Amino acid sequence: MTLKSFRRSKRFERNFKKLPQEIKDAFYSQLKKFRTSHPNLHPSLRVKGVQGKKGIYEMTVTMDIRVTFEYTENGMLFRNIGAHDETLKNA
Repeated sequence: MTLKSFRRSKRFERNFKKLPQEIKDAFYSQLKKFRTSHPNLHPSLRVKGVQGKKGIYEMTVTMDIRVTFEYTENGMLFRNIGAHDETLKNA
């Protein structure tokens, strides 16, 4: 699958704006790794399905921060970003 578009949900946008700049920078760094290594994903991304949420995945931004996403027809939709437990609860 070729990833051509990367969209953001309103929830993602709202939570992303609240993050400190160093976390935003870490997100962009991980996104670059994702794009350049897809479909053989870099191990530091720790991409896996969210338990109980079919078609929703999580990716590590930092040890404490996760982003949830889903694949779309031609790319990805970022659904949420934030602290691990809270983000997965609202995937």
